[in-house]
Order: sequence, then structure tokens, then C-alpha cells
Amino acid sequence: MPLQIVNGEAARGAEAIAFDEITPMMRSSVEKGLRFIAEAQAEDGSYGSERMRKHVGMTALAAMAFMADGHVPGRGKYGSHVDKAVTFVLSSATESGFIAADTSHGPMYGHGFATLMLGEAYGMTGDPHVREVLIKAVRLIVNTQNHEGGWRYHPIPFDADISVTICQIMALRSARNAGLSVPKETIDRAIAYVRQCQNPADGGFRYMLSAGGSAFPRSAAGVASLFYAGVYEGEDIEKGLGYLVREGEHMSFRSGGHYYYGHYYAGQAMYLAGGDYWKQWYPKVRDELITRQNEDGSWESSHGKSYGTSMSLLIMQIPNRLLPIFQR
Repeated sequence: MPLQIVNGEAARGAEAIAFDEITPMMRSSVEKGLRFIAEAQAEDGSYGSERMRKHVGMTALAAMAFMADGHVPGRGKYGSHVDKAVTFVLSSATESGFIAADTSHGPMYGHGFATLMLGEAYGMTGDPHVREVLIKAVRLIVNTQNHEGGWRYHPIPFDADISVTICQIMALRSARNAGLSVPKETIDRAIAYVRQCQNPADGGFRYMLSAGGSAFPRSAAGVASLFYAGVYEGEDIEKGLGYLVREGEHMSFRSGGHYYYGHYYAGQAMYLAGGDYWKQWYPKVRDELITRQNEDGSWESSHGKSYGTSMSLLIMQIPNRLLPIFQR
């Protein structure tokens, strides 16, 4: 169903018609998913896949899936699972601030998600040990920003791509929300990089500055990153949202590819845009996820069930508004 455009943009905020975000079917699906990831957790608190048994990024996503339902370290039905996941991530932090466990392709992805999760955990608990590790993790992100304003697979300020860059922008936003200092120059340069990745022809985002056409997953990340960097309106936002509305119709389970990654960021972009953007995007994706859930509560993905399930839970639980990063 297309968005109803009013004077060039979708209706937002209080003008939008209310709808049921949290339904009995959604709650039942979430509860089954949470049970699955609770049982899938390794003894040391980690999560991973067949290729990467212990992965800080997947562990961070699983922890946030619990936290999005109100479970925090030591509190709530799954508080002990969150505590174990946080402990694993903390134990994977090096003196340099870099957070990594098993060798993986693009370890800065894992570092970004791990730093984001620690920012959320610190904002909820005020744990001084989490703060100590978080400060070093943020410092590493700041120090590895490249000359273009972005980040790449490894903690070296060489080249950059928009996918890794959004992970770091979200991590910095989470840390700043939790009260940590983040240099304004770092954010300004990151915004400039993201804006340069936008294709003026269609409003989507390319993978790198040098080349590449637009695609839904990275365009969702691009729009979300602008929101998280404090850019809430303007032509780049409107064109980016327009691209997501047009291309989102084709981004289904049948399309394969980066379904979870794309809708993880699209959900945040649509939620922050508000109004009809959110009202028409969320029920469709929520209901599609429910129909694709396995009997054991999991969701399939090329990166393993823990990843697919954690991402699905994060997408569906945005309406809970419990994670600080998902609050307007």
C-alpha cells in the first residue's frame, strides 16, 4: 500500500491515524523468539554461527533483543542472559578499545554493534565497568575515522563504506545518549560522508563514494544514519525516504540478500520519520516476520538462526520504545 503524500511529504506525528502496533500475535511471536535465543546462548554468554562460533556483533544484537523487551543485566526474566552477553562483550575488549572475538570478515561491524549495545546497557544501568570499556571503544571509533569521514572493515583510517559507517554512527549516538563525550567534528565529518554517498537521481545511497548504484539495505542505513547524526529534515531525508518507500515493496524474504539488515535500518528510519511512513511500513514487515517464524521460535538467515532471530526481534520490538537508541 503506497504512502499517502500530503503537500509533498507523508503526514507525521499527531496527524497520523493511530494503529495497533503491539498485537497479541506480535507478543506471542516475540516471546517465542526470546525463548529461542535464551536457549541458543553459549555457556560463556556468546552467540555466533557455524562459521563464527563466538561473535561480539551477534552477541550484542542478541543482548539488545532482550533489552528491547525490558530485560537488563540482572533484572527481568532474561536478565541473566543479558548479563552473560554483556560480560562476554566486555571480556572481548582489548586495551586499545577494540572489541573483537573470533576472526570475522569486517570486524568493525562487530565493534560497532558491540559499542552500541554497551551504550544502551550503560544508559540503563550506569555500570562503571561498562563505562570504562565504552569510553575506550568510542575513542577507537573516533581515532579510526578516515579522511573521507567514514569507516571500513578494519580499525585503520584508510578507506570507508556506508555500511560500516552507519554502525559507528549508531554506536557514537548511543554513547552520546548515555552521557559520554563525542567530538562534534567526528559527527560532522560522518554526516558529510553519508550525504556524499547519496545518489541525486533516485535518492538512494551507493556503497562507497567512488562507485555503485543505489540499493535498499544501504539506503535504509544511509537515511537512518542521518537521523541518528541529528539531521531530521531536508531534501536528502525526503528523497531517501521516498526511495525506501518505492524500493521497500521489493525487499521481502523472497528477494534474499540482506533482508534483516535492510529492514533493521528501514524500521528505525521509518519510526524516526513517524506519521504514515511508520504506520504503513511497520504492520507489513511485522506481519511478514510473524508468518516466516519457525516453530521453535527462530528465523532463518544466511548468518545463522541467532542472527536472524535477534534482528527480527529488534525490528518487531521498536514499538516497545525501551531501547534508548529507538526513542525519538
